[in-house]
Amino acid sequence: MSRLGSGLPDLRVRKRRAELMDDPDLQLDLHLDALRALARVNWVSLGSWRLGREVAALHEKSGAPVRVLDVACGGGDVLVRVAVAARRAGRPVVLHGCDRSPRALASARAAGKAVGLDDVSSNDDGSLLHFFEHDALLDPIPEGYDLVTSSLFLHHLAWPEAVELLRRMAAGARRRLFVQDLRRTRLGYVLAWLGLHTFSRSEVARVDGLRSVEAAFSVDEARRLCAEAALRSAVVGVAWPQRFIMRWDRAEVA
Repeated sequence: MSRLGSGLPDLRVRKRRAELMDDPDLQLDLHLDALRALARVNWVSLGSWRLGREVAALHEKSGAPVRVLDVACGGGDVLVRVAVAARRAGRPVVLHGCDRSPRALASARAAGKAVGLDDVSSNDDGSLLHFFEHDALLDPIPEGYDLVTSSLFLHHLAWPEAVELLRRMAAGARRRLFVQDLRRTRLGYVLAWLGLHTFSRSEVARVDGLRSVEAAFSVDEARRLCAEAALRSAVVGVAWPQRFIMRWDRAEVA
């Protein structure tokens, strides 16, 4: 069991370790429990609210439906909540999520269906919510999206992979790149421990959550990633709870 009693790890340098959820042989019920735990953490962390705000802002500027791609969407909870909010507001959006895990995608489709948003597999017919299999590290980023986003994925990657992914996501975004991820801080580590022990009984999520904080980037490192990806107009800020947000707009490129 993960504990804080033995003291906090040294968080001055990133430490990447394999996460239990990435094991294809992990029992299905344990994987689904961990996805549900992550969905609760995302809700408390306001990830879907922040993404929904970005979508609303883009819609207000153009008046047209906003097409969104969530890269490495996992269980799809962030997109599902954005879809529900958009439907409630009468805001036209097309929300697509991709992930390499068939298990995660099945959970995402089930989450959408549970709120009356059945997955639609057509390309451009006004479908509200669609999830499809795609490995963002191996396959080209699909084009035709106004906003390309990712939540809690960047910290899984080695530095060169993160730079390349940001570069390719930005190249595929017609209007905006928006990334949310963990900050590697002592407070973030403590909050992760407290949150996962409060909102979940999933031992997989508890182990992976702390490993994720150890693998996360600092704000300064996130800014360096943007610079190396040639996203020099990107803005990196902080958000609740111990998150960073990264925003880059194509319109701001000279």
